[in-house]
Amino acid sequence: MNPVKKALWYVESHFHQDVTLDDVAEAAGVSRHHLTRAFGAATGLPVVRYIRARRLTEAARSLVSRPGDILGVALDAGYGSHEAFTRAFRDHFGVTPESVRDRRATSHLKLTEPLAMDTTLLTNLAAPRLDVFPARLITGLSRRYQCDDKAAIPLQWQEFGPHIDSTPGRVDKSVWGVVHNTDEDGGMDYLTGVEVRGAGDVSSGYASVRVPAGRYAVFSRPDHISSITRTWATIWSDWLPSSGHAAGDGPVLEHYGPSFDPGTGLGGFELWVPLAD
Repeated sequence: MNPVKKALWYVESHFHQDVTLDDVAEAAGVSRHHLTRAFGAATGLPVVRYIRARRLTEAARSLVSRPGDILGVALDAGYGSHEAFTRAFRDHFGVTPESVRDRRATSHLKLTEPLAMDTTLLTNLAAPRLDVFPARLITGLSRRYQCDDKAAIPLQWQEFGPHIDSTPGRVDKSVWGVVHNTDEDGGMDYLTGVEVRGAGDVSSGYASVRVPAGRYAVFSRPDHISSITRTWATIWSDWLPSSGHAAGDGPVLEHYGPSFDPGTGLGGFELWVPLAD
């Protein structure tokens, strides 16, 4: 697996934490020197600068949505004090956090969006198993995405992660990504969640999706989570058109079992595609 893809996934999943170059290199499975050269060649950005730019970009957006809580934004962005955050913010954007809060806009800032993962097709996609998905109620955090902003999904997982174990009524250790409410322009709702026993277990502020029972093609992938974009691209562009099956209207699912390690992205995952037949 390309170390830059692993590095991108790790950064997008962890940049609110105190992430170092050593952390990213370890997650990518290469040395600091190797990662620095490979990441720069692939993206045109140094790793550490990209981490800082992503952290401060999301902090700037939080200043607009949470205008009265600069210290809280600073702490969420991984800075230990208001002063340290202000210094880093001003050095990066040339303005203070207070000015962005007061203006209630980020249009004057040069924001750094998440870099997209590789969407070239896989050559080693194993045939899926056909399975029946029992009806389940999945609850968690939900966001709306368009085709050009799906690279921000790891940030949603980063936000949901600390709440997984405390979700009331959780059925098991599995975690689900649920794609639903898709439209013709490529927009979709994406829910990061867990299965719960019933509607009474849905926490305040959470969304829920009741996934109906249905027949699915299940693709098991043992590789790193950063391959998920390529896997989806291969399923939709290669496997499904030649499979003799037609896609159903139900939600598309990502399944992460107990063996999946969100810290490293290792442990494998499953992709569930609804079938119409």
